[in-house]
Amino acid sequence: MRKSSPLLFAALALAFAGSAFAQKGEVVKMVRIDAQSGLLGPVGVNQLKSYQFFAEKFSGKGNPAGVTFEVTGIDNKLSPTESLNALKSAIDQGVRYIIQGNGSSVALALTDAITKHNERNPGKEVLFLNDAAVDPDLTNSKCSYWHFRFDADTSMKMEAMSSFMAEQKDIKKVYILGQNYSHGVQVAKYTKETLARKRPDIQIVGEDLHPLAQVRDFAPYIAKIKASGADTVVTGNWGSDLSLLVKAANEGGYTGNFYTYYAGVTGTPTALGTNGAGKVYQIAYSHYNMGGQMDKWMAEFKAKYNDDFYTGSVIRIYETLGAAMAKAKSTDPVKVAAALDGIRVDSFNGEVEMRKLDHQLQQPLYMTVWQKADKKYPYSPENTGMTLVPVKTYPNYVSSTPTSCQMKRPS
Repeated sequence: MRKSSPLLFAALALAFAGSAFAQKGEVVKMVRIDAQSGLLGPVGVNQLKSYQFFAEKFSGKGNPAGVTFEVTGIDNKLSPTESLNALKSAIDQGVRYIIQGNGSSVALALTDAITKHNERNPGKEVLFLNDAAVDPDLTNSKCSYWHFRFDADTSMKMEAMSSFMAEQKDIKKVYILGQNYSHGVQVAKYTKETLARKRPDIQIVGEDLHPLAQVRDFAPYIAKIKASGADTVVTGNWGSDLSLLVKAANEGGYTGNFYTYYAGVTGTPTALGTNGAGKVYQIAYSHYNMGGQMDKWMAEFKAKYNDDFYTGSVIRIYETLGAAMAKAKSTDPVKVAAALDGIRVDSFNGEVEMRKLDHQLQQPLYMTVWQKADKKYPYSPENTGMTLVPVKTYPNYVSSTPTSCQMKRPS
């Protein structure tokens, strides 16, 4: 026995070493199902480029598991039906990691389909990585073990936004305008709830929902806002629906403030120009002037694509996936999901946590305002000479909201 022990221990050590790095060198294929055409297509195209850009940064030695990330995209035309067809196509090709974000109606359809697929096809499970769909239902009444959200949901952002608005004594009358789908409805709901709790003196003087990505002229809406006497507009609009809204406000002479979720997204900086200086605010989990490594990445992205990087959840997805795969010693979605459940990682702005209760990432949020770029905050999106300047930071615990999720976990 004494003679065989060294050989035995060596064999065990080799086995454990092999296990620890079993996933090293593997190619992890991911498909992003999102709009790449139509009015909101430019946003999806930008984000797909972001995934492919950072796949290079976080592959191999860029992640603790040593895996290589490979991302392709399928145009879903912002349609839940097209998205389900794309999901089937991706699964048939052996893809086990699905990414999506633009449109909570799409995210809800994908969550349901992926959950059912995983129940019916043990051994072929798929994970859903949500980078931008923010309907709170996704991590509450319709939560799924297989869904992980890396953006802050509508209620979290409104918790921070309303805290900031409560301190602005010049806000007296608010008009709520949004896209007529789950996110827009939720923005209206949480705006009214949080302001009633924090600033009951503020009047809600109007509320409108409009078709998603179909309105080309927002002049009639601006006329209604002006007629209401609103000094502030709260909107969850994004993409062309925000760009065209801001354009109409500038042309229509509306001088009130805008409190937004997505002022930094493709097309909106150009629409804002210098007219929105000091009047347009954004609540988000990152901004254009984060500093450090993020500034270097953004400069490199702009030099490569002549475009601006703004979807910071892309980085978070790579950071947490690499850490989870290293922890799981596997790229198997079942083992990776278990490792993602409650994981904490140091990200570009501090520690973030994937909450076990509902798979909602807990992270800091920033209130920023549109102002002229300067030496302290130099990044200028779409070469406007303007930027989003941070005015308030909200730590994880401030924007964290409770969950009603009753998660069904695999046995």
